[in-house]
Amino acid sequence: MKKIIYGTPDFEQQLQLLYDRPAFPPAAEESARQIIAEVKRRGDAALIEFAEKFDHAKLTADEFKMPLEEAKAIASTLPAGDKKAIRQALKQIMEFARLTKPRNWMKTIRKGVKAGEKFTPMDRVGVYIPGGTAPLVSTVLHTAGIARAAGVKEIVAITPPGNMHPAVLYAMLQAGVTEICRLGGVYGVAAAALGTQSIKKVEKICGPGNAYVTAAKKLLYGEVGIDLVAGPSEILVIADDSARADFVAADLLSQAEHGSGLEHAVMVTTDKSLIDKVKAELYRQRNTLKRQETIDKVLANGIFLIYASDRDMAAKIASDYAPEHLEIHTVNPEALAKKLTAAGAIFLGQWTPEPIGDFCAGPSHVLPTAGSAKRFNGLETVSFFRRTSLIQYSEEAVKREAEIAHRFGMMEQLDGHAHSATIRCE
Repeated sequence: MKKIIYGTPDFEQQLQLLYDRPAFPPAAEESARQIIAEVKRRGDAALIEFAEKFDHAKLTADEFKMPLEEAKAIASTLPAGDKKAIRQALKQIMEFARLTKPRNWMKTIRKGVKAGEKFTPMDRVGVYIPGGTAPLVSTVLHTAGIARAAGVKEIVAITPPGNMHPAVLYAMLQAGVTEICRLGGVYGVAAAALGTQSIKKVEKICGPGNAYVTAAKKLLYGEVGIDLVAGPSEILVIADDSARADFVAADLLSQAEHGSGLEHAVMVTTDKSLIDKVKAELYRQRNTLKRQETIDKVLANGIFLIYASDRDMAAKIASDYAPEHLEIHTVNPEALAKKLTAAGAIFLGQWTPEPIGDFCAGPSHVLPTAGSAKRFNGLETVSFFRRTSLIQYSEEAVKREAEIAHRFGMMEQLDGHAHSATIRCE
């Protein structure tokens, strides 16, 4: 745990070290590159080898895909209360997705000229659902559910062979997954992106993953569309003297338990006395949680408690850090939110904890990390659409503007372009 206090000589230097955090280490990219090359070269044979090597699963090519009837049988064992929670969360996520669905439009923008946009849902997308130490049921809903709301026809869940938790499978079926590929990590993502003898390639891959999956998505960009390059989870809480230390600590710990030990949990406060109160709460509440080994790694290296001189400085620090999740525990959080320029998602007020966003609020929890919120958006409904411009000129309009096109064609030494416009004036 590290305290960063405004007024100390190395304040700015310590902030810069906080800001500079990679999404994944260079070694992960090199390892991913080698696996991708093998999948591209050997197809199914490489998948069989990697499934055994990385996931200890002996599969034949015929077993890569899990029959949906088998998934239904396993999902049927889920308690009724869990099923109800999944259905309610999915309903709310899809309601928000439909509100943000892009719409086709066409209008006259000047005399004789119509222009607009046409949005077409993708045909086949892949959603990566990690295995690891926790069944990420919500990730299914926040990827596949949004793709379904967008109107995607084929939704392929890519998940490690051992990720067969009833809740995960129930969420897949409810969210509209049409195919379950029991292929994990880099080799699973590569199979979906490149296609093999048994796996039909997808148009886009979305969803979180470990450092190797993230590196693989970056390397495969171009072969396939991706949502974003995201690293370990992170949260930043802006707090003033109205904030409750126990609430702040609980929300910081909610991200510390994710699993990699590389997570960041940051508080920026204008109340210096809150730092020691939150620190005490972090250790007290840590003792009540189950995933203490993971939490302890973050407590040692990933917790940052920062004192800022005023709200403007707090907003600047938060915007420069550009966190995945940004909570505002202050008086009038809406006013402070207007000062923020980069964050994956903003949670307004002490009664809006980040896990509500993770599970059921509505917007997708697949968000940019490692400062990439400055240049990437989180997953959204429009992520699953192709956008096409529409343009229509009348004879009168093209004759009116042909001279402009002619002059641009000649300036750029493209006389064919110039002629294409002026021939309509002859």
